[in-house]
Amino acid sequence: MNPVAEYLQQLTRRTLLKGAGAAAGTAALAGLLARETRAEGLRGIVPTQLAPKAKRIIYLFQSGGPSHLELLDYKPRLKELHGTELPDSIRQGQRLTGMTSGQKSFPVIAPKFPFQQAGEGGTWLSSLLPHTAKVLGDICLVRSVHTEAINHDPAITFIQTGSQQPGRPSLGAWLSYGLGCEAENLPAFIVLISHGSGKDSNQGLLERLWGSGFLPSSHQGVKLRSSGDPVLYLSDPPGIDRDLRRSMLDGLAKLNERQLERTGDPEVATRIAQYEMALRMQASVPDLTDLSQETAGTFELYGEEAKTPGTFAANCLLARRLLERGVRCVQLYHRGWDQHGGLPTNIPKQARDVDQPQAALISDLKERGMLDDTLVVWGGEFGRTVYGQGGLQDDYGRDHHGRCFSVWLAGGGIRPGHVHGETDDFGYNITRDPVHIHDLNATILHALGYDHKRLTYRFQGRDYRLTDVHGEVVTPILS
Repeated sequence: MNPVAEYLQQLTRRTLLKGAGAAAGTAALAGLLARETRAEGLRGIVPTQLAPKAKRIIYLFQSGGPSHLELLDYKPRLKELHGTELPDSIRQGQRLTGMTSGQKSFPVIAPKFPFQQAGEGGTWLSSLLPHTAKVLGDICLVRSVHTEAINHDPAITFIQTGSQQPGRPSLGAWLSYGLGCEAENLPAFIVLISHGSGKDSNQGLLERLWGSGFLPSSHQGVKLRSSGDPVLYLSDPPGIDRDLRRSMLDGLAKLNERQLERTGDPEVATRIAQYEMALRMQASVPDLTDLSQETAGTFELYGEEAKTPGTFAANCLLARRLLERGVRCVQLYHRGWDQHGGLPTNIPKQARDVDQPQAALISDLKERGMLDDTLVVWGGEFGRTVYGQGGLQDDYGRDHHGRCFSVWLAGGGIRPGHVHGETDDFGYNITRDPVHIHDLNATILHALGYDHKRLTYRFQGRDYRLTDVHGEVVTPILS
């Protein structure tokens, strides 16, 4: 079968006239787009604009909004304030979700779990995170992050793409566009998803969260699955051998090249590159996901759950393997933090899921000499309220809270052992050094060598960027 010959035979008089009529109007555009495509080289490399400290990033995203009050932001006065009404002077007319806006009472609830001091600076950290406490000296804890979004979908879309409205490129897509990929057989941006042990582990994750938006689709994240084929449709159908597959792709490439010459559409060029990438991934992905090659000491470091595909522990270990193979951005989404009720019952399970693996990841990267040029980010889309959802209960819950929450960063370009920002005694308002999510994203880009104001892409007559028209680099947290 010769697909090019078949294509030419199917070219009717009407098709020919239609194509000829369109050719004059698209010739100039085709030239410009083809030139742009070749300049980006489909790998999308934009030269770094600053001196980068990090070459790659692992983003440990905690989907659902982990409670900063139970984990990272120590508030000793809450014990004496427990059961009292949250003062209006603290709440300040804050916009609330529909889940608590109708409450007649907003009782303060103190966390049930004690905090302990750790690290050389004696930073207070929840007793739920004993392994993380051991690597606290490598971590920069930011307690003053804030966002305008109060519900999950707009909030997670906002922190991941810089806009509450869908359609913008994700952080990983921007980094793929900027950094390109060092790996020949893997994409620049890969996504891994795990489900927490807490009751509420069904928080929705839409694929647009790692999408490319208006950037060329070669920059979207590729999700690896934990069961079946790691990537859907990657395997050859029964009866298709390697030689036949190669022949089919060569024919498709010729057809696509003709289409690219005719239209100048960069997505056609992307399609050609993605077919080739898929072929190479058929060989690279099975080797990548075979964790049996790891030593017993590695599994002892990450924990027994690292042997179970799809767990947070296994994904942390897989993330390190991806970086070793040249992947630039690995995004881990760990679900289960949306604890509107039963928080004391469920948050210990969630913390146990992530504590040892995330500490192991930092230790592992450090031991291999990779932490200095790898940026690790941990955090969710918002925090939780100090008042109890549904009133004062023993197995209490907390509502969404975007006015202040905590994240931590480690590795390339980040000041280790540092605490930035402060909240009031209620953990409700920021009192020092606020960090908006645009500031956080600007700082992430800075560590990777990009000025967030200059890493732009022209779309529909406007230059877009991850931070929209906002954001300042948080220089105190940089090393």
